[in-house]
Amino acid sequence: MKLHIGGKQIKEGWKILNIKPSDNVDFIGDITDLSQFSDNSVSEIYASHVLEHIPQRKILSTLQGIHRVLHTDGKFYISVPDIDILAYAFINPTARQKEKLHIMRMMFGGQADEFDFHFFGWNQIFLFDFLSQARFSNAKKVSSFGLFNDTSEYKPFGYPISLNVIAFK
Repeated sequence: MKLHIGGKQIKEGWKILNIKPSDNVDFIGDITDLSQFSDNSVSEIYASHVLEHIPQRKILSTLQGIHRVLHTDGKFYISVPDIDILAYAFINPTARQKEKLHIMRMMFGGQADEFDFHFFGWNQIFLFDFLSQARFSNAKKVSSFGLFNDTSEYKPFGYPISLNVIAFK
């Protein structure tokens, strides 16, 4: 099974886990609790702009839970807003107020509902460190996954704002 966490878009071969029910969701649940899935039961997990919504105290246990459900040779596709890029964009002296507000919302979440808050600012150093602590064997940064047309590809200012990483069990 391939699991798209936080997804909405149907794609052949992928099941969707989302915290909010909707027509295309196969499993209702929270990324911090994957107890509904058996050990080694998922070949690939995709999570675009989801990890920043996890409270800091639950990050390591969440990544360990993802590691647990992945097959031995499983892949974890992660996309998060890159706090380094966003911070640089925010302090850019040519950025207009409207752009700064948009950047701030990407940093802290849009706050449109109870789930739309960001608890953590990710960069490559933080992400690779947590992945290592969760026992992922390797991780590599990529420019694109080529899997879904979503926020992992978002370029609001002409350049990508996401950190895209593939981690291997």
